[in-house]
Amino acid sequence: MNNPHQNARTTPLGRAEMIRRILEDGQPIREVAAGFGISERTARKWLARYRAEGPSGLDNRSSCPRTVANRTGEYWIGVMEMLRREYRLTADEIAGKLKLARSTVAAWLTRRGLGRLTALEPKEPPRRYQRQHPGELIHLDIKKLARFERVGHRITGDRRNPSAGAGYDCFHVAIDDATRLAYVEVLPDETRRSTTAFLVRALRWFRARGIRVERVMTDNGSGYVARLFRKALRLLGIRHIRTRPYTPKTNGKAERFIQTLLREWAYAIPFSSSDARIADLPRWLTWYNQQRPHGSLGRRTPAQALAGTT
Repeated sequence: MNNPHQNARTTPLGRAEMIRRILEDGQPIREVAAGFGISERTARKWLARYRAEGPSGLDNRSSCPRTVANRTGEYWIGVMEMLRREYRLTADEIAGKLKLARSTVAAWLTRRGLGRLTALEPKEPPRRYQRQHPGELIHLDIKKLARFERVGHRITGDRRNPSAGAGYDCFHVAIDDATRLAYVEVLPDETRRSTTAFLVRALRWFRARGIRVERVMTDNGSGYVARLFRKALRLLGIRHIRTRPYTPKTNGKAERFIQTLLREWAYAIPFSSSDARIADLPRWLTWYNQQRPHGSLGRRTPAQALAGTT
């Protein structure tokens, strides 16, 4: 048939035309089926559906079976979820207890969002806090950035000519919790001597701006937990606060500052080399402290927050 709408194998319209020819025109089923390119058995199937259900019986139907003999029942799915949530059992352990295939258990746990153990832990509410006075708490952190001798792939998108073997620059960061005033140095490493020396210089920098530091928060990096670093803080009468392991958000203000540093400076400007990047750091840091407003500070800059102005 030239008209695609009269294809009895694909469209209800074509099947209706086939039924009309059989019932109204009285044509033999075998001839009508041959004319539509289907078997006599298929034509009789559609005729039976039409007689049983009317025109709706000619509509397309899903090929999926109405029932699946081995489909896991809701009861067993609920039991799987209970064993996972309350007893923290693995898919293997649950499958062994319920005499089910491990693949079935694993698939259902994934569908219910329980495939990873972290999904069983309630999400901690965000801990937002801000010290009232400058110097109450200083956050320290370190970010390593690869050195390079030409514009990097983050700017050009071309990874074919990397600066192999150039090493890393360690950006040591200190940021005041109350004012977001930031001090940054680029050092060759993150050893205990480097972190301790940076601490002393950062404290002097803040002191020159009228900020006397009372507490310092760090992660559990080797330089920060070293005896030399802790001894320096003890001699200076500064309390050392360390974050919980694997919870960088506890030191969130330093983490957020580093994100800003990367997004608005390190990866935003096509520096010709890492040395050019280091040379430009004081300019950007001055802009950050003196001119960049912060939403958490009521759209004030760190310098304005330190001065107590609006």
